Amino acid sequence: MLLWLTHTSGIRVTELALLEIGDVLYPSGAIKPEVYLRADITKGCRPRNVYLTHAQCLAALDAWLVVRYQRCWGLSGADEYRRYSPDSKLVMTHEGQAFELAFKHRQLDSGPVAYRASDALQQTITRLCRQAGIKQGSSHSGRRSLAAKVLAATGGVETVQTILGHACLDLSKPYLSVDQIVIRRAFEIAL
Repeated sequence: MLLWLTHTSGIRVTELALLEIGDVLYPSGAIKPEVYLRADITKGCRPRNVYLTHAQCLAALDAWLVVRYQRCWGLSGADEYRRYSPDSKLVMTHEGQAFELAFKHRQLDSGPVAYRASDALQQTITRLCRQAGIKQGSSHSGRRSLAAKVLAATGGVETVQTILGHACLDLSKPYLSVDQIVIRRAFEIAL
């Protein structure tokens, strides 16, 4: 489920760690196809939407919710939200706890910046990538993969920028590697 979410929605690992049941499920229990990422959980406090429309991602999410229910993790007793507490975290550790976040600091040209990171979730996703045979896989692999697929499908760098939640196009450039076959095809179409 973690790999499906990161590879089909473009969500960051910290955003995933902070995502709540109520963000992903309607009170009826149905999965929201469009999930609003609140400013308080996004990098740079820039809210955006991610889309849960990939069939295998939805199936994996449903399966995860069944596992959580069987283990009684985050249940509320009410019928809404599939009996989960809407403010419980969507993603939990193998012990049914929310992934911890650590405050970290980074030095930018503009000065020091504090941010939150979930190292344990990041390590979990990296391990899952290895187990799935994804070479050099990490918690960011899904974002890079989705960006490449969207760019190949649409040619729209602004679309990639919006999906990734970047404030400016320069931040999206490292994600925009174009396959040589795509470049050759572009020349053939253009000429």
